[in-house]
This record gives sequence, structure tokens and C-alpha cells, in this order.
Amino acid sequence: MTTYQLAQLFLTLAIIIVLARVFGAVARRLGQPAVLGELTAGILAGPTLLSADIRGMLFPASIGTALAALANVALVLFMFCVGLELDQTLLKGRGRVAVAVSVGSIAVPFALAVGPALWMAGNHGVSDRLPFVLFIGAAMSVTAFPVLARILTDRKMNRLEIGGLALASAAVDDVVAWGMLAFVTAIGGYAAGGQWEVTLVVPYVLLMVLVVRPLLRKACTVDGRPRPLTPGLLSLVLAGLLVSSYATERIGIHFIFGAFLYGAMMPKQGFAEFRRVLVERIEPVSGTILLPVFFVISGMRVDLSTVGTRGLVELAVILAVAVGGKFGGAYLCARSAGLGGRQSGTLASLMNTRGLTEIVFLTVGLQHSIIDRDLFSLMVVMAIVTTAMAGPLLHRFYPRRMVERDLAAVTPEPVLTTAAK
Repeated sequence: MTTYQLAQLFLTLAIIIVLARVFGAVARRLGQPAVLGELTAGILAGPTLLSADIRGMLFPASIGTALAALANVALVLFMFCVGLELDQTLLKGRGRVAVAVSVGSIAVPFALAVGPALWMAGNHGVSDRLPFVLFIGAAMSVTAFPVLARILTDRKMNRLEIGGLALASAAVDDVVAWGMLAFVTAIGGYAAGGQWEVTLVVPYVLLMVLVVRPLLRKACTVDGRPRPLTPGLLSLVLAGLLVSSYATERIGIHFIFGAFLYGAMMPKQGFAEFRRVLVERIEPVSGTILLPVFFVISGMRVDLSTVGTRGLVELAVILAVAVGGKFGGAYLCARSAGLGGRQSGTLASLMNTRGLTEIVFLTVGLQHSIIDRDLFSLMVVMAIVTTAMAGPLLHRFYPRRMVERDLAAVTPEPVLTTAAK
């Protein structure tokens, strides 16, 4: 990298941080997650509005590789935090309902997406339809666990039983969704060195569960208690994270799965404070610098300037399946599990949130050429719309006055605290 490119990189990072901060603050003022504002900033800085000359001045192609590398590091840290926040104790006493809601919120949109996916495959010149259809179905079924957790925390609903149930349902949803994506990339033959390498997934998972997890607990424990998070221990954890990401990238199921599984292997029982401190150490760098780079790059890949009548029809179908399937599936299964209409509507509203998780999901599909840029753009719009809907729908089913009323009747101990976006 030349001196000029290095200087341009610093300037571009400054522009990205300011854009993310300003648009994120605007989103919060509108009662929306900051991720929507940051992603919108990227879309506005992309070909949808700006000409190639202006984009070239703000985000030169010569530093594209460096920005992409920073965005990938952001994904590693984000997926690690997602895995870190998954705690099996969330299911304690809620397993039956949580699994029912999660299954409904995945199965219904997935099934409804098959027909539209086959239709869109023809429109976008897809030759290998099986991985494409499976990917579209899985993308329609995603729930953003981190965004959902942030919404609950902001509204103090994480201290309520309905909040714990939503977190448990989203946790199950997350595991299934990432598993589906790993399966799609595997059967599609997207491994970097050859499809046979995907067979290493099973021994890799066994190694993580049987060897890495006990070693991590031992490394993070002293005298039977969680060890303080020293710089040395933090370095050890992060080095292991990068090695795990390297391993899954080499065997062809994308580095995000290595990061996610490594986070899931971190000790959970009795380590709530340790995990909180760990996330707080990662968040300032990841959330302030790295994730905004990912948001802006993702937004710049969206080009809505060329969306014609066919694109608008596809977008309408995508929104109908994504919203109707996700909300309807979660609501009906919650009702069948014995929950009331208001609780079921609250859960369905929260499960319809897609946020950053959907963007990560779509980015993997675009990187592996499962979907093209036009469909990526339409699916990103779906992610924005469904995430933006969560707040108003939640207010409709569970207004703040009811939250405050129910909070007065419970103990102040939170179910989960998360620093993820």
C-alpha cells in the first residue's frame, strides 16, 4: 500500500465513522436501531444516489481491499459476540414454547419462499436452483438475535418473562439459521479448495465441543472461579477466535461459522460477568470503527437506481413472504403453545426483526454468488423494512405503559444484557 493509499484509507475511515455516527443517531431519534441508520448511510453513499466519480473520490477503488479486510474482521468479532451471547440457560423453563415459536417462525416463511424462489431463479439466470432456493428460504427465516436483545434492553423488557421467551426463541432461531446457511454453502460446492474439504466439518465441530470448549473453560478459570480478563487472556481468546475462523474458511463453510461456534464454546455457566466484560472490551473497536465499515460497504453494494417494474414486483413478493411468513408462523405457534394474543403478537413482532444478522447472511450469499447484486439489493431493503417494523408493531401489542406496569411486579434482575448492535 502506497503512502497516498494509506492516507486515503485514514480519510475514508473518518468519513465512514462520521456517516455512521450521524445516521445512527438519527435512527435512534426515530426510535429505530442504529444499524438501520448506518446501513442507510451506506446505501446513500452507493450507486443508488451518487455517481461513480463522487464515489471514487470518497471511497477510492485502490483501498477497496483494505476496507473489505476491515469489514471481514468486523464480521468475525460480531459473530463471536453472537455466539458468546447464546446461553442454554435462556431455555430453562421456556424450552417447549421457545422451540415451538422458533420452528414456526422458520418453517412457515421457508415453505412459503419455495415458489417465489423458483420464480426468481428464472428471472436472475440461476443455473443451480437447489442451493438458491434453500438460501432464499433460509434468508426469509432469519431473526436478528443481537438487535432483538438491544430492543428488549432499551425497553427494559429483558426483565420480563416475555423478553426471556423472545430471547430464547431467537437463540434457537439463530442456531438453526446459521446451520442452514452452512448446509447451503456446503452442498453448493463453494469450498475454496474443493468440495471434499466440507467433510472436515464434522471432525471440526467435534474438536470444538470435546477439546476446545474444556480448554477455554480451564483457561478462563482460576481457583474454581472466572479469571479476570487480563490482556494476556484477551489475546489468547482472540487468537483462538481467528484460528477458528481460519479453519472454517479453509474447509469452505465461511469464516463466520468458525467465529460463531467459537463464541458458543466460551464458558457460560457462572461466567455472565466475564462475558459482559469481554463484550465491553470488543465493542468500542468493533462497534465504532469496524462494523460501520461493514455497514457502509454493504450499503454501497445496494443499487436501487436500476430497479424496474419486475424488481418492484419481486420486492413486493419478498416482503409479503418475509413479513407474513415470519410473523404468521411465530404468532400461530405461540398461540398453539398456550400464549395469549398480546403475548403472541409481541413475540411475532420481535421475531420479525432481521437487522445486521440478515445483512451478514445476504453478504455470504453474494460472496458465494448464490444471489446476484440485484437480488441482494432487494433483500437488503426487506431487512431494513422488517427491522423498522419491529418498534411500531411492538408498541401496538405491548405499549410502554404495559411494560412499566409489568416491570413493577417483577424483580429487577435482568434476563440478559448485551452490548451487541
